[in-house]
Amino acid sequence: MEPMLFTDPNIHPTDELVFSVIGENSVYWEQLIEYLYDKHFDITEEWRYYSDGKSWLYRALRKKNTIYWIRVTEDTFIVSFWFGDKAEPTLMASSLPESLKDEFRNAKRYSHSRCLSIEIRTAEDVQNAIALVELKVKTK
Repeated sequence: MEPMLFTDPNIHPTDELVFSVIGENSVYWEQLIEYLYDKHFDITEEWRYYSDGKSWLYRALRKKNTIYWIRVTEDTFIVSFWFGDKAEPTLMASSLPESLKDEFRNAKRYSHSRCLSIEIRTAEDVQNAIALVELKVKTK
């Protein structure tokens, strides 16, 4: 697992701080956020400090439902989605790569949901994250 960053509850992350850590992958951060602004005007975003994980996470919300969480790591960021069991048929029928479908199938269950995370390093990773945003928005 990547070392935790943004662990000081007194230092609120800013775009400048995030971009200084993720470097050239900042372009992918901007693409993901731009997509949300262009396609989903009702999604809001916020930085929140989580005491249980002792770090700041960036999350996108639609009303009270979390679409995803982002954890910043050295040189990149990881986007994580939680899907309930009801979403599995839709996820498996999607055009996502088999590797992501396998990761979801094999993910540890917590109650009736599982986590699917993507480390963003390429334009394809961003497209897969966008596909998961769309799946998350369409499923409850």
